[in-house]
Amino acid sequence: MEKRVLITGTGLGALTAALRLARRGYQVEMVEKYNQPGGRLNQIKKDGFTFDMGPTFFSMTYEFEEFVKDAGIDMPFRFRELETLYAVNFRGSDKRYYIHKNLDALAKEFEAVEPNFKEKMEKFLNAGGKFFHDVEHKVLKRNYDSLWDYMLAMATVPPKHAPRLFRSVWSEMERHFESREVKEIFSLVAFFLGATPFDTPAIYTLLSYTELVHDGYHNVEGGMYKIVEGLMDEIEKKNIKVHYNTEIVDYRSENGQITAFIDQHGKAWEADIFLVNSDAAYFRGKIFKRSKFNEKKLDKMRWTLAPFTLYLGIDKKLDNVPLHNYFLGDNFEEYAKKVFKNSITFEKPYYYVNVVSRSDPESAPEGKDALFVLCPVPDLRFKPDWSDKDEITRNIITDLSERMGIDLDKHIISQTVMTPEDWKDAFNLYKGSGLGLGHDLNQIGGFRPKNYDEEYGNVFYVGASTLPGTGLPMTVISSKLVVERISKKYGLLHA
Repeated sequence: MEKRVLITGTGLGALTAALRLARRGYQVEMVEKYNQPGGRLNQIKKDGFTFDMGPTFFSMTYEFEEFVKDAGIDMPFRFRELETLYAVNFRGSDKRYYIHKNLDALAKEFEAVEPNFKEKMEKFLNAGGKFFHDVEHKVLKRNYDSLWDYMLAMATVPPKHAPRLFRSVWSEMERHFESREVKEIFSLVAFFLGATPFDTPAIYTLLSYTELVHDGYHNVEGGMYKIVEGLMDEIEKKNIKVHYNTEIVDYRSENGQITAFIDQHGKAWEADIFLVNSDAAYFRGKIFKRSKFNEKKLDKMRWTLAPFTLYLGIDKKLDNVPLHNYFLGDNFEEYAKKVFKNSITFEKPYYYVNVVSRSDPESAPEGKDALFVLCPVPDLRFKPDWSDKDEITRNIITDLSERMGIDLDKHIISQTVMTPEDWKDAFNLYKGSGLGLGHDLNQIGGFRPKNYDEEYGNVFYVGASTLPGTGLPMTVISSKLVVERISKKYGLLHA
């Protein structure tokens, strides 16, 4: 018997889930609040420039390979591995530290500040690799039916890894390295999770293993949005209808089942199964009005940092600036510990810069460059007023000009700024949080919002704030897990 699935949202988790479900014989339809697909994996086209709005590189490419095999399609985009992952500059210094995947080349970068770097890094990466492979299939890539189920899974992890649960990323760095440069640079993995190394469990140092050893970092030929465009081509082939500018604001239910989601115009979207790609915690509070997920309780949860993003088109080439760059200051610990709760000023901000057109020349007109700048900032709980966005933008551009040795003001011909308010409004991000719920010990695994609803038996969730967590490969895994759950309940309609 045919089963109709309505998916709300068109983020990566939703798109990959849609194709997995279609392969299994489900009739899929999708609704999206924004005017184009992709969620945070989106794109801006302006003044002849093209910018990826969010992620600019990713790891664990084999999760995409598993997905296309499962969905019965060919890989709809081409990715390429980065040998030089990124460069880091500290304020007040002209030196750039280049983070190479090759360990010998990497060791040369730090020989002046970290004695025996290669030996120390090999020990650090080896420990991270053992942990990663001990938890990848036992804990990370599986569903949980209860908290007890999760605890049983955790009990299968070798006890030697237990201390990592109670140390921070920063304290783990201090156990292995001496120089502030090495500790600060390799603790940036916490910022990739939308957090800081002082409040992120040391288990996430395994990300250094995935970036330097296991699979490395990759970007996509033609820009990251090619992932979305490629998946949308496959969705069109499957005759999956997608409706934009459609926001779900209400629902109808009967006998413990949802019968329809209601959009902002009052239209009822009926289906047999509902898959929510909106934030799994926020949706439960905003739409289902669950007391456990009301605003007061959501505010007490740990959310990831918000994005303050600039998209700059300049009238010249920056040949001396690498593809991926982190610009750090000289007060790392103070800045990191205060940025979450808006206890610092953004006079001297920390930020990331992607020279988009370095790898994708078509993103900028000939002789010009496209720059994407991301500055992690407090979410709207701690900084609700962004009327100072012009001042913050000015501080970033001034600092970047000094570090690159160019007066950007004379060369910017296109500028777009998005504050946490803009991100919240565009994609329904709770309080502008960039990557959804954080990864504290009480918000991971079985403690994370479930990928099935507690009250309505035909409602499921996919995306960053449910299992297994945030990041592109994690959302692809999330689609696998939720489709396994749906298939287990409703069956394989056809292969």
